[in-house]
Amino acid sequence: MMRKRFSPPASSSVPAIPRPGEGKRGEAGHVGYLLRQAHAIHRLRMERALADLDVTPPQFAVLTMLNAYPGISNADVARLSLLTPQTVSVIVTNLEKMGAIARRPHSIHGRIQHLDVTEAGQKLLTLCRTRVQKIEAWLLEGLTAAEENAVRRWLGEIALRQELEEQK
Repeated sequence: MMRKRFSPPASSSVPAIPRPGEGKRGEAGHVGYLLRQAHAIHRLRMERALADLDVTPPQFAVLTMLNAYPGISNADVARLSLLTPQTVSVIVTNLEKMGAIARRPHSIHGRIQHLDVTEAGQKLLTLCRTRVQKIEAWLLEGLTAAEENAVRRWLGEIALRQELEEQK
């Protein structure tokens, strides 16, 4: 027996769901919700843009951090890319299988390995960056350079405040 889906009666007492950018989905909304809404859109666009390169957004984050900070460990990558150590371990293994990164042993601590982006990884990262830069340009469309800097500064300050609170 099939159940009927519940549909509220069409009346003026049921509010219309606003479009993105309106009501609670816009300036009247909670900042956390708006950040989540923007993040979901960003992630979807990233997934679509990188799919044919067989790179996920978390893999891109790991490659980006390894390129910026060569030789760091899995634990460092996890902290920098905001991923769990377990997730980073899987990502590192997959990126290594792709030939995008290489591991080298730590000179003193046997269990710690340094990670570096390979030449193939550099080429892959360059392709990814081109696509990601287009997404970021779309996200920042309509903002002046000063407004963009204010957004970047605000987002960075949130992360810094959290880190400082956790160190107390």
